[in-house]
Amino acid sequence: MVRPIVVRSLHNQVIQELGKMIVSGELEPGKSLPREELLAESMSVSRTALREAMKVLSAKGLIESRQKTGTRVRQAIHWNQLDADVLAWRCASMPTDTFIEELVEMREIIEPAAAAAAARRHTPEQLTAIKDAYDAMAAAEDLDAWAVADLAFHDRMLRATNNGLLTSLFSVIETALGTYFVMSARNSANFKLALPQHFKVYEAIRRRQPEVARQGMLKLVDDSRSNVHHQPGKANKPQR
Repeated sequence: MVRPIVVRSLHNQVIQELGKMIVSGELEPGKSLPREELLAESMSVSRTALREAMKVLSAKGLIESRQKTGTRVRQAIHWNQLDADVLAWRCASMPTDTFIEELVEMREIIEPAAAAAAARRHTPEQLTAIKDAYDAMAAAEDLDAWAVADLAFHDRMLRATNNGLLTSLFSVIETALGTYFVMSARNSANFKLALPQHFKVYEAIRRRQPEVARQGMLKLVDDSRSNVHHQPGKANKPQR
């Protein structure tokens, strides 16, 4: 059931292996894991390493241990969905419609408001950083360069809100957004179709027009959703 781990005595390897299997659904909610000695043997790790890994997975909400029933996989509602590892494991199993919609909904709630806040509060240095990211998007010659610059644009916009909680949130969801942005750009006939809309958001922030920035970012998020769900052979809308 469980694939052996090459690197021994590293509990992080156990965390990654079991975490991916749980989040991907390979280990289903409610399923009991083998007894400790059997699981350690099948994964080729020490029982000490396994115990440490189980503590971490339990803290992430993925498993629970009880004396009579042993260790079971928990329902997704109990997972720490903003944990960096959990997000990375969900990204590894993308695209899934549920995860994409959850991510888009979170973006709809956060990013338009963040763009408006950035329009009100940005410093000259922060505005320059946003423009630099936009210029990198314009100069991108391939999808990978575009995706890196695109992620930087959204990161720097959130930093320009001067809201520490929003900045911290981005650091948590960065992996998920990066994966999403690549998917969106890949589905586009031209990954730079979203460039003019990004410039409109930048200009609204520069001109300190919060509502214009809010609406511009909302359109980017909506266009991105359409592009991610685009089917080959149909017309594309601009993304992000």
